[in-house]
Parts: sequence; structure tokens; C-alpha cells
Amino acid sequence: MDKRKLFVALLGISILPFTGFAQSKENTNPPNWYNLDLQQDGIMGISTEKAYELLKGRPSQPVIVGVLDGGVDYNHEDLKDVMWVNPKETANNGQDDDGNGYVDDIHGWNFLGNANGENVQYDNLEVTRLIRLYEPKYISVLPTTPLTEAERREFVAYQRMVGEYTSKADQANFGNVNYSRLKEEMDAVIKALGKEPKDITKADINNYTATSDRQKMAIRMAKRELDNTSFENFYEDLQEGVKYFHGQAEYHLNKDYDSRHIIGDNYEDVTERHYGNPDIKGPDADHGTHVAGIIGAKRQNGIGVDGVADNVQIMGVRIVPDGDERDKDVANGIRYAVDNGAKVINMSFGKGYVYNKQTVDEAIKYAEEKDVLLVHAAGNDSKDVDINKNYPTKYYTDSLEAVIGEASNWITVGATSSKVNDELLASFSNFGYKSVDVFAPGVKINSTMPESKYKEQDGTSMAAPVVSGLAALLRSYYPELTAKEVKDIIMKSVTKVDQKVKIRVDGSSKKVYLDEISVTGGIVNAYKAIQEADSYVQDKKK
Repeated sequence: MDKRKLFVALLGISILPFTGFAQSKENTNPPNWYNLDLQQDGIMGISTEKAYELLKGRPSQPVIVGVLDGGVDYNHEDLKDVMWVNPKETANNGQDDDGNGYVDDIHGWNFLGNANGENVQYDNLEVTRLIRLYEPKYISVLPTTPLTEAERREFVAYQRMVGEYTSKADQANFGNVNYSRLKEEMDAVIKALGKEPKDITKADINNYTATSDRQKMAIRMAKRELDNTSFENFYEDLQEGVKYFHGQAEYHLNKDYDSRHIIGDNYEDVTERHYGNPDIKGPDADHGTHVAGIIGAKRQNGIGVDGVADNVQIMGVRIVPDGDERDKDVANGIRYAVDNGAKVINMSFGKGYVYNKQTVDEAIKYAEEKDVLLVHAAGNDSKDVDINKNYPTKYYTDSLEAVIGEASNWITVGATSSKVNDELLASFSNFGYKSVDVFAPGVKINSTMPESKYKEQDGTSMAAPVVSGLAALLRSYYPELTAKEVKDIIMKSVTKVDQKVKIRVDGSSKKVYLDEISVTGGIVNAYKAIQEADSYVQDKKK
């Protein structure tokens, strides 16, 4: 998941690894900047509005986009008119009217629940689940213990996992304690001031007299942050930090926590397809709702934001808990979206370890056979994913993880900001000369949030739906194009940038060109994609 952002220094003690995961807090861009044009607006958007000028008067047909995520608020004021409605299903009658194996799937399906309406909210990280699996077998293994070749590979992998897990657990426990303490101090300050967070000013904080050394440190941190943002935003970041580290410590990295029993499936049976419930919103729909809005929030309706695609139907497929998604659910989510008419699938999730890659690979191949385009977020670890994998991937592999093929219907997306300078690449974005195909806007993206609210968020999770929206736009106005052709058009029409950008490698910063850290070396561009599609279609007719 991409909930990482710039969390402030903990009580002046330490700066956790989240520092550097967000761009500068300076915000001079309009809320819809990702749809704007560099030449016309001076902002490195994808020229969506300019593209629609080319498309005026042309016919289009609706395209279903599957949003595989943590949940979508289908009643949002800016999404309710663009939600997919299963034409053969009658709502809330407790029957599988269309015979697809999913009862009352009006707007999609939730694979993280059961038939009684109970839902999974939290789950472990995959590394935690794998350690729980391997620990009984390998915790007592010595260098002299006889192992088969396969067991030796597992043991080496287990040792690597333990090292990473221990580091993550230490950070999570440290963050959980210190963020909680920091929030306690700020809550005391808020109470003493007698104001709501939205009404507290920098002057209020400057004039406040701390009552303890710990509170002095908290005030000092707040003052530093208020140079760039409001107290309300600072306090929201603090609350999010508390939530994040609590989730890490109590659920993500807790080997004793396992929520799968709620679903009631046989998790090891990867052929099992029909489990879950129709609640596509679930207990936490922030991330998926934001993603859905970027793709297709109702355009030109005078409220909220404008998504990229103007004739789209959003299908919600809930497969991502607060924690790492499970491979069985990913595979079933892909298959459900494909079988129910999606032509584009957005996947704004990823993890560093995989449990059953073959099952996911088979689902990707199924989508490939059915002419469905998959768009995946590159991840937010500031790493080279040619080396540090972010699953799922476009590469098919064998049991020894050797690459045996590549999906032709797959686009991996990194994130960029609006600035055409060395900060163009989002500081959190993963990259990869072979593994990341294109870049798209992913910094300070304003989009829909549950209960008809709106919020700016950062992440490759925001960049991927920009590309999914563009893909849906192309498939809507050029229905004769295949998934592979749409991918080729998007990749051929990127905006190249003759500007080095900053990346971090082995703890230090260096500058590179985008074509050194991606396949295309460019940022997607809707206007150029329309021109490329026109040319492509004309050539096909010759």
C-alpha cells in the first residue's frame, strides 16, 4: 500500500524512513493540474483537456474499468453517476440473478468478506505471513543441518525475510510509541488553546507556553511544519502517522494476528473463486475512492474534480486490506473484472514478497487472452524495481523465479510532479529501466474521498489511475484497438523530458534522465495519444 508520506520528526529524537517520501509542501498548482498542458498551462500534466478539443463531436462508447483496491464509495456525489451497474443483477434480493456465482454484485465484488456481511479490515504484510509459515521449519536450522536444494533456497529466503521483518518491526514499535506520545502532547495543546485544529494559527503556536520538556519538543516540531502548511494539515498528518504505525505494530507485523478466518474460504485452494460479499466500499474506502475519482470522476458536472475519462463505468473490486493483498484475491479480482466486462483494470497496490506468483500469472494471462489492459503502480519505496521486486509484475516466471515471458497487456507506472526540474520525479517513486514503462502525475493529486469529500494525495497509486483513465479514454473513442495496441500508443506518445532528475541509490542522491530509469523515458500525454491513435487507425485501414 502507498500510505507513506512525509511524517514529521518524532519529538526531535529521530527522523524515520518516511522523510523524503513526499515532495515539497509548496503548492501553486490548480487542483486539476494533472489534466493540464505544459505549453498552455506551464504545468507538466497529461494534456487531457487539450485532448478533448481534438475529440469534440466524435462518438464514444462506455468502457468498464475495474478498480482493484481497498474499496470504493459508490454513493460519492462525483462517482455515483459513473459506477458500473450489473445489468443482469437485481439489487439486494439475495439471489445470483445472472448466474455468475456472485450474489447481488451490483457495482462489483468484495473478496475480503463473508456472506454474513463481515469484512476484513486489517491483514499482515506478506513478509509476516511467510515468516509465520517458514518459522516452525527453519528457526532451529544450523549451518550443518542437512537440507535439500529446495529447502536451502527457502532457508536463505527465510533468513533474508527475518532481517527485513526485524528492521520493520523495530521501526513500527518505535513509531507507534512516539507518534502516540506526540499526539497526546498536541491534543493537550489543542485543549489548552480551546480551538478546533482548523482554527489554530501559527501565531497561536508561537505564543503558546509549553508545560513540559516533551511538549516543548512537540511545539518546536509544529512550528517547523507550519512554515509550509496549516496546523490543520499538520494535525491530520500526525493522526495519519499514528494510524499508520498502530496498524504496522498491531496488525501488519504481528505474527499472532491472522484475519483470514473471517472470510471462511480454504485459502490454500487457489481454484476457489466464489467467496466474499457485494460490499465494495468496505470499512476503509479512502484509497480506492481516490483512485476511482482520478480515473473517471464525472467530468464537467460543476462539482468536485474531473477524472481523465469521460465515458467510463467504475467497477469496484475489493481485494486490498489495510496490509498486504493476498495473491489468491488478486487473481480472483482480475478474473472477476475480466469476466464481467472490464476492458481496463487499475492495480494501485504492490508488495515486496509473493506467496503464489503462479496463480497471479495465470490470471494475468487470462486477462491477456481476453484483451484486457492491466495498469500497475510501480510502488513508493524510491527503489529500482529491476532489482527490488514490487509484486505483481509483468514478468512470467518459473518455480526458480527465472523469467519465461512478459505480459503484452501490462503497463507499470511511476510518478512525477508538476515541476520541470530535477524534482520532476516524485521522490517516493520506484523506477526501473526494464520494469517501469511510463511516468504520470502522482504528487498532490486532488480526488474523491468517501462521504463526498475530496483530498490531495501522493503516490504511484495516483499515477496509475491517470494512465488507466487515459487507456479507458482510448478504448472508448477507438473501440477497435486491442489492449496491446492501446499500450503501444500510450508508450509511443509520451512526453520526453530533456532534464535530469534526482533519484536515491544506495543512500545517496544522483541525477539521471528518465530514459535511464524507465522503458519509454517519458510522461504519458493524452493529446499526443489521440494523435497517435488517429494515425494508428488510419494505417490499419490502408
